Order: sequence, then C-alpha cells, then structure tokens
Amino acid sequence: MEAPPRKRGRPPKHPKVASNDSPKSRANSAFNSVKSPSASSPADVEMVDRGVATVDSKSVQRGRKKSAGDKVEGAASVKPSGGGGSPSDRELSKSEADDVELLPEKLSSRRNKKQSLANPGLFSNDNTRGHAPLFEDGTVGSEDVKDAPFMDAVVKVFCVHTEPNFSLPWQRKRQFSSNSSGFIIKDRRVLTNAHSVEHHTQVKVKKRGSDTKYLATVLAIGTECDIAMLTVSNDEFWEDVTPVDFGSLPRLQDAVTVVGYPIGGDTISVTSGVVSRIEVTSYVHGATELLGVQIDAAINAGNSGGPAFNDRGECVGIAFQSLKHEDAENIGYVIPTPVITHFITDYVRSGDYTGFPILGIEWQKMENPDLRKALGMKGIQKGVRIRRVEPTAPAYKYLQASDILLSFDAEDIANDGTGVWQYGKDYDYDAPVKLLDKLLHSMSQCDDEQLVVVSQVLVADINIGYEDIVNTQVIAFNGTPVRNLKHLAIMVEKCTDPFLRFDLEYQQIVVLETNAAKAATPEILATHCIPSAMSDDLKT
Repeated sequence: MEAPPRKRGRPPKHPKVASNDSPKSRANSAFNSVKSPSASSPADVEMVDRGVATVDSKSVQRGRKKSAGDKVEGAASVKPSGGGGSPSDRELSKSEADDVELLPEKLSSRRNKKQSLANPGLFSNDNTRGHAPLFEDGTVGSEDVKDAPFMDAVVKVFCVHTEPNFSLPWQRKRQFSSNSSGFIIKDRRVLTNAHSVEHHTQVKVKKRGSDTKYLATVLAIGTECDIAMLTVSNDEFWEDVTPVDFGSLPRLQDAVTVVGYPIGGDTISVTSGVVSRIEVTSYVHGATELLGVQIDAAINAGNSGGPAFNDRGECVGIAFQSLKHEDAENIGYVIPTPVITHFITDYVRSGDYTGFPILGIEWQKMENPDLRKALGMKGIQKGVRIRRVEPTAPAYKYLQASDILLSFDAEDIANDGTGVWQYGKDYDYDAPVKLLDKLLHSMSQCDDEQLVVVSQVLVADINIGYEDIVNTQVIAFNGTPVRNLKHLAIMVEKCTDPFLRFDLEYQQIVVLETNAAKAATPEILATHCIPSAMSDDLKT
C-alpha cells in the first residue's frame, strides 16, 4: 500500500475576525473576517474540510486521490474529510477513484497481476531528469549507496493482520500477512505506514543483511496521516545502526531516493527521482487531506513505510501511495516531514497519537462578485463564506454562519479557498451510502454523541419480520433520543415498560415485548456463538 505535508507540531491559530455586528466577542480571535449583513441566516449543509488545509471544491470523495489535473492548495475548513465545496463537486467515478491506491502488501493473486517489479536502479551521473548527486561531494555509484549509513537504518516489516468483522463484532476475519518497509529513528523507534500494521496481531522487523526477525511493539498508529511508530525490546536489534535524520520540506525538482523492500525481490531496493509537486493531497488510508509530496520515483507494493532521502542523506518523507492510471507513469507520493514531525511530537508530548486539529467549519467559495458585494465585502477583499460551525469546535465561540474568512495565520485566503502556503481501500463503495452521508455532512451536537446503528438483525423467533433491517440508524428508544451506544444499552437494560420501541431513521420502528425479548437473549447469544450481550464498557 503506498503514496504523500501540514503545519508542524502545534495546532494552528484561528484566522482573525473583524465582524461589525456580531453579538459574540471576536476581538481576541486570530481569524480575519468580514461580518455578513445577514449573519443569522442558516448555513447550507456541506462537507467540512480539515483545519489549516484547504482544498478547492473539485476534490474527490473521501479516501480517493484527485486526478492529476485537479488543483489542491491551501487554507481552511474542517473535518478529516475530503474537501470544501458541494458534495457533487467531490463525486468521482469508480474507475477514476481506483486510479489511486495504497500499495497493498498482501500478495494476493488479484494484486499480483497489477503490480510491476520495483526498479532496483541506483543513482548515476545522468542528470538529464534533474537528478542531483547522492552526496554533496558529488560521489555516486553502487558502492557509495550500499555503504551509506542511512541504508542500514531501513528495515523490512512483517505483519500478520486480523481484521475485525464490523457486522459481527464478536468475530474477526481470516488472518493474512503482509511485507512492507520501515526505518529506524532516534530513541529506539521505528517508523512505518499505519496501513502496514493495521489490525495487527503480530509485527516483526528485520534489518538489512540479517536473517533474524525481531518481535516489535506498536506504540502508536496515526490513521489519518498513515504513520505508525514501533519499537523493539531486544537490545541486539539496535546495535550497529545509525538512526535516520530528518531534513526540511524539499523543493520542486529536488532529487529524492526511495529505499525499501518492494515486490520483486528480497533485498533492499533503491529508486531515484525528483520532486514534481507539493500540495494538499488525499490520503487514501485515512480518507483525509494533508500536505503531500509527489515524486516520479517508482513506488511499488512493499515500499510502504520506506524513507525517501534527499541528496544529503536526510529523510524528507515516507513512501505511502501511488497513482495507477493508464495515462500516468511513476507517480508516487510521500508523507513529508511537517506531517511526520507532528506525529512524532504529538506522541512525545502525550504518550499517544491524538491527531491533527480541525477548524470545525464548512465554507463556501466567494468567486461570484455579486455574492461578495451582497455580503459587504470591499472590491479588493477576498475570502470564503462560513456555511456552518461545528457546535463542539472552539471556533463556535467566535464564528457563525455567513461570516467571511479573509486570512489564516496572517496569510490571505483566495475566493476559491486556496492560499499561498500548504501542508481503505474501498470503504466508500462498500459502506452504506446513507451512513456515509451522515459521516460526511452531519455535525455533533454534544461531545459524547455517537451514531448508533442496527448493523443487522440476528435470526430468532422473536425477531420475525425485522430480518431485512440493516445499517439503519437508531434515533430514539421509547421516545427518548439516543445519545450514544452506552446510553441506549442503559435504557434497554433498565426498561420496565411493557414494550421495547426503537425508532429508526426514515420513520421505521421496531417493537418487541420487553420480558419476551430479555428472556430470548441467552438463546440468541448461544445460537450465534456470541460470548456476551455487550462489551464491558457498556455495562452499568
């Protein structure tokens, strides 16, 4: 699985707000905005984008990469999702969405047919494609590459995965194995991709030139940024190895070397190329949009988690996904150092990975001059209109619908939402459309709010007539709105009414006789080999 920066380490500041008639105090806000004459008008429902990372409205559905011609730059919006603009702007056909994929380390027959062998070539003196020498003194050649100290820090990662069965949560799917790459950093840690160790049951790592596989412990997984951190308890693993150093964000046409263990052989592979694009891009695994670096070096299955080095031997990214399309060749993506640094800093600070901050708003383009004039903007002003604000977001205290964001961190925001600075798979086809719509467009009204769903109804005499209800949200129980799963479990457990009534979405209802339903529960659990009616965290 493979392919592609964001602000370093700390949460972004809020853009400065200058509003003329808001009842809320905005004097201390970092937002710069214009207050709309009709600020109290309701905002349209729209997908929210990730804070401090703007994408124009022609983005893709969550978890899919944009086509090569799409513009993705800049500045602000909300959730870990796929972009500003209207939902229709983000629609992508199945064939187009399949163009960008994580490079799966599962060597299944279906995937094997799609993968090509890794290019094992080394740097040469041929600079016709913009390649720089590997070292600053100009030395190149296979021996120089082979003996470079950073090469010994690149490891091969072996993982056994056992994916959960979300429809039958007490069971797991059949286990499978994968091979990928990783690299050693300071403080006895190893970095790789999150998708390389997703749903892991066992992880092992092997150093270059060694036949010993060491058991590894997963310290943290950042699903949205597709980075995972490992460690090895065996002291022998850390002997005679120099940790990788990180470099700064590369520039266009800078030379890069991707090192890893891709399909096509068992030994280490080195491919070279140049940086061809730096922009906010879709991270397929996390279904998010963060800063990414596009390179023209070959990235194949097994390269996942391997480092990309600059000509000074510094790591400038982690290989994680690539573009597969009949009109494209050698388009790969690496996670850049600003994103990596945020992940590491977050772990060091909190002992776990807590994620990237989000701004908590949805926004609308202001490209139409009549719209800008009607909302009180001056002729030279540019920005985006706020459509909705997440009730649980910090921005809710300062912003409201129809405020205009003019700048972010002192950088102007264009009318299309861009700025001058930057940062599984098939779930969006397999998941229920109506639930995806809620995921993309609904907003939490309280901190502990959850979407409670009837994934399926198990066959039993008492459930006759309800068997066809699948993936349907539970709205209320006996007239009380359902706040989260534990809330529902407690209400059902303590219910003394003669009937259990579940109000589902689209005016469906499920009614069961209380005593009969509770009496039937042990038999249903036994029939379907379910060890408990609920997990421990839901018990009162």
